[in-house]
Amino acid sequence: MNISQLETLLMISKTKSFRKAGEMLNLTQPAVSAQIKSLEDEFNTVLVDRNQPVKLTDRGQVFLERAEAILDIVEELKQKLSDMEHIPQGHIVLGTTTSIAIQILPRILSYFQDQFPLIKTTIQSMPSSQIYQNVEQGLVDIGIGYLIENNPQVHASVLYYDTFALVVSPLHPLAQAKFPTLDMLREVPMIMLSPDTVGRRFVDEVFRKHAIEPEIVVELSSSEEVKRMVEINLGAAIISKQSVMRELRQGSLFNVPIPELETSHPVGVIYKSGRYINSAMQQFLGDLKGMPETHFIGSE
Repeated sequence: MNISQLETLLMISKTKSFRKAGEMLNLTQPAVSAQIKSLEDEFNTVLVDRNQPVKLTDRGQVFLERAEAILDIVEELKQKLSDMEHIPQGHIVLGTTTSIAIQILPRILSYFQDQFPLIKTTIQSMPSSQIYQNVEQGLVDIGIGYLIENNPQVHASVLYYDTFALVVSPLHPLAQAKFPTLDMLREVPMIMLSPDTVGRRFVDEVFRKHAIEPEIVVELSSSEEVKRMVEINLGAAIISKQSVMRELRQGSLFNVPIPELETSHPVGVIYKSGRYINSAMQQFLGDLKGMPETHFIGSE
């Protein structure tokens, strides 16, 4: 048995095709077939059902679980050996919310990649609740989002604090209210974030506490989408204040001060406990944690 055979079996499980697996691995189809046949002969079992579409047998699925674990160990070994060169390099998958990806990450990554050009990053946008799950499952290396739970499976460090704000178009009646109150939102059409976001959970809790049934006209998955709807005066919204700083300065949105919304929410960096931290992640985490809070907020 060799690593190439395990990689081939893994690719077949993903592509469900000997031909496509060969294309992905730069192997001929006969070479793929020969590798799988050799593996099956060595373990005296059938790992792949060759009927169309190709799929793994029950034994093949059991075998694949162990094969993936072996490949992970090999990849970790490669990273450790690479780190011995003492040059931060590698690939980091970042998971973060859309607003953080747009408002904050460009400043961070611009500096970081200038200093460490051998470190490459991929950004995946998702709600903060999903960031925790993906970090724990190893689907992303580092998450940046609202710190919403105490999870022993992950490390979390605060980077800065954000608040949520009620924003409207300058043409909205609330923009002219001298003494706005939360109670005024009973009759105001609301543009809401989707229920799986931290912002929506906060808003729902505030409304429940004050027995307010909001008039929801639309739900959207990101603050960027919400802002566009508010700008054309389709309704009011409660979203991250950090995410609307540019629009507030430009005058396309208006912040309506509501005391009940003045609650600080920690935003931080999240990564899995107990995992091997390669040199790329060590450098990124070190730089990120060492940045002052002012680098993250109000700097556009």
